[in-house]
Amino acid sequence: MRFKFSGLLSLALLFLSTPPSFANNNTETIGGNAVSSEAAESATAIAELRAMGPAGLAALIQKHQAIIDKQIADPAQPSSAEWRRVSAALDAVSQQKDSYLSQLFWYTDVGEARAAAASSGKPILSLRLLGKLVDEYSCANSRFFRSILYSNAQISKELRQRFVLHWQTVRAAPRITIDFGDGRKIERTVTGNSIHYILDTEGRLLDAIPGLYGPAAFLRALNEGEQFFKQVNSATAAQRFDVLHKYHRARANAIQVAWYHDTQKIGGAIPEGLRLRDGAEGQALEIMPIAITKAVTEASMLRAMVGGAEALGRVTDELAWNKIAAMHSADSELDAASIGLIKRQTQKLFVEGRTSAGSQATFDNLIRKLQASVALDTVRNEYLLRTKLHAWLVRGLRGQDVDAFNERVYAELFLTPSSDPWLGLLTPEAYTALENGGIK
Repeated sequence: MRFKFSGLLSLALLFLSTPPSFANNNTETIGGNAVSSEAAESATAIAELRAMGPAGLAALIQKHQAIIDKQIADPAQPSSAEWRRVSAALDAVSQQKDSYLSQLFWYTDVGEARAAAASSGKPILSLRLLGKLVDEYSCANSRFFRSILYSNAQISKELRQRFVLHWQTVRAAPRITIDFGDGRKIERTVTGNSIHYILDTEGRLLDAIPGLYGPAAFLRALNEGEQFFKQVNSATAAQRFDVLHKYHRARANAIQVAWYHDTQKIGGAIPEGLRLRDGAEGQALEIMPIAITKAVTEASMLRAMVGGAEALGRVTDELAWNKIAAMHSADSELDAASIGLIKRQTQKLFVEGRTSAGSQATFDNLIRKLQASVALDTVRNEYLLRTKLHAWLVRGLRGQDVDAFNERVYAELFLTPSSDPWLGLLTPEAYTALENGGIK
């Protein structure tokens, strides 16, 4: 009898320890309540699903799979009131706009992300951005991430299976409204950049992916980051610094060597004194002569690591960048899911009076131009920005404080330091003939 009483007591304690809402409702009911037209009921259900983590988002998706599939199958259909409620609930639970495609759950508290990473053994992919990932008007980079990266079927799968996701606002995204005076307005964001960091389960910085990359290039960076995470995890505490140091030096060099080869392929000029050297670990890029000083400073180390990139940067003009980007056009190809999302976002381009063929031609041209632009961003971000990040990481490995590193990235790489409240948009020396420079 004592054993039976003990078992009943355990069941009673288990029931009492369960939150009342979960004890009285199953996830299917909560998923239905999340799209209620009653705001209070919807908000309560969304909060419950959010507290459940990725499982809560999965339950909401399962409950409304039919309407999600219908939207994906025909992205140009008008948005019904029901779809708007489903979409809003999905975005609130996932904390990402247009999450019906990505199905990604994002933590907004880094402590919760670290706890999830520790329990799952997965690395953290931490996005730093202007604005909020769940808002329509987050910075331009993060909007492109949502439409061409997170919505990509393969990237979405890899992120869900292999990473714990986290985003954090750096500052608000500045917006500008152009009022035509006749009721028409255009609203846009005017500046802003974003960066993905790969962190270990304790939130320590391992690698960084700056700005916008094409889907194939982004997927490669994720795969490299995950493999590096595993390599670091298998190292002892004494080996950790050497593993990090070797990786970032090797990656900085590999990027510069790739840039050198691309410059040769397009028939570009190779800067004088720049050469490839074959070594035990493969090719390395050298710029000669490099001044040798007794004092090893951050400036001298940075110069030694990115000297080749700086030399190539001086001879890679706009025409050369476009030629290099064209060689890597496959990296920017969009999949059907991303194209469907873009079609939904741009469906008002297909106005009455245009033929269906004309409308499709307009859309196809939009996609071609977008892919060309993404290819250009990809090579520039990889060759110009990421080489510096690897060099900075080599120099600052012992600290590995992602917040401090991010301050430097926004100040020196993105040129939008937190010390400038106007993000470079206000120049006191520039006269505007407006009261107080137009500041309100």
